[in-house]
Amino acid sequence: MPKLNHLKKPEWLKIKVPGGEGYRTVKQLLKNHKLHTVCEEAFCPNMEECWGRRTATFMILGDTCTRNCRFCGVKKGIPLPSDPDEPQQLAEAVKELGLKYVVITSVDRDDLSDGGAEIWAESVRKVRSLNPDCKIEILIPDFQGDTQALDTVLSAGPDVVGHNLETVPSLYPMARSKGNYHWSLNVLKYISDKGFLTKTGIMVGLGELFDEVVDLMKDAHRHGVTLFTLGQYLQPTSRHLPVKEYITPAQFREYKKIGLTLGFNHVESGPLVRSSYHADEQVIS
Repeated sequence: MPKLNHLKKPEWLKIKVPGGEGYRTVKQLLKNHKLHTVCEEAFCPNMEECWGRRTATFMILGDTCTRNCRFCGVKKGIPLPSDPDEPQQLAEAVKELGLKYVVITSVDRDDLSDGGAEIWAESVRKVRSLNPDCKIEILIPDFQGDTQALDTVLSAGPDVVGHNLETVPSLYPMARSKGNYHWSLNVLKYISDKGFLTKTGIMVGLGELFDEVVDLMKDAHRHGVTLFTLGQYLQPTSRHLPVKEYITPAQFREYKKIGLTLGFNHVESGPLVRSSYHADEQVIS
């Protein structure tokens, strides 16, 4: 079992403990609508900042994932049945917050025949219906490469579609044993070929090599990705993989420079970056 990382956390990773007025407002709204966020479930370091801006990354299809990725803080196990009222509650929460840009993600639901695709599509449709001026970014699972499930989701017409590669292929057996790097690349290409603005992201600091990250960026660009994010992996608990290295801000800047040279429309790269961090600014930059 991994041990809690003992590397000294550098100054650039010091974060503010959540608790401001905006944080409390969002927390109460989530409770009222029985909704989950990846911010809470995955121990996101930017929660105080984002919730302070009255925004959050909503997580649909419950709070329990059917996969056991060893980097992720989201609860694993056997999920409860999906809630048919969840899309409506999500749409109402977006309206109450007055959002002009929303990011929606989900747990993996390999227990469902369609991987949760219909709930995904209904969520996008409900949010769009109740919030016609709000742009919708979705961060989807791989649906085990099922293009029929992907078509169901894409038919709802989101504005941006993301699927994270998470880490370099050599680390998949350790970090993402139920995932498949080539599945994920093919999912990204399928999304891009359908004409959608396509996005992916990875964590660094798990032991990957610099050249492996560059090769992954090349793969992503070749498969139609136009928006790319890189952030520092932070160990959620002692049960998760330890941090191997804290990547310096200078190296993050180098990754960004390389990514822009490769041709991405936007590269968000920094220690505290997550795929949905300032997502609206990534699209308009």
